[in-house]
Amino acid sequence: MPLAPERVEQKLRERFPDVPIRRQEGEAVREHTVFVPAERIVEVCTFLRDDPELDFALLACITGVDYLPREPRFEVVYHLLTVSKNGRFVLKVQLPDEHPSVPTVVGVWPTANWHEREAYDFYGIVFEGHPDLTRILLPEAWEGWPLRKDSPLGYQEVSFTHNTPNRIVPDPDLKKLAPKKVKYRAH
Repeated sequence: MPLAPERVEQKLRERFPDVPIRRQEGEAVREHTVFVPAERIVEVCTFLRDDPELDFALLACITGVDYLPREPRFEVVYHLLTVSKNGRFVLKVQLPDEHPSVPTVVGVWPTANWHEREAYDFYGIVFEGHPDLTRILLPEAWEGWPLRKDSPLGYQEVSFTHNTPNRIVPDPDLKKLAPKKVKYRAH
């Protein structure tokens, strides 16, 4: 029987009675999602991984979301899986516009290394304590954070027939490939 996400939330509330855990509600919410404070994310993740009833041994992904102009502007989303208990759970952390940062969970799940670097690379979210918080997909000289909604849109014209000087025009005598003639045999 799969692990019920309601049970996961109940265990979190029992283990962390002092932490303001808020469940995300709404028609668009597909997976059971709770918000936790950024300063408690490592402690909560360690519990979810180490509790034998939960056993969230797999961090599927971490991603950033920009909700400009809303405040808090950013969210960091952690998708967790428990293979042994056949369950999913989503944690979210909300971060302010100015200096968005959250503690790293690389010590809990080593796979977080690249996920956190990607969120840093695209959104500028700083993961405090990360062993190598450098760009992972963009060049080191890149300025800015391209997935932020206030990031300036670049413009590079695409070459078409009407705007490409000195283009090589194909030979008009180029023949189209004729379809193959295939004989089918009935069995």
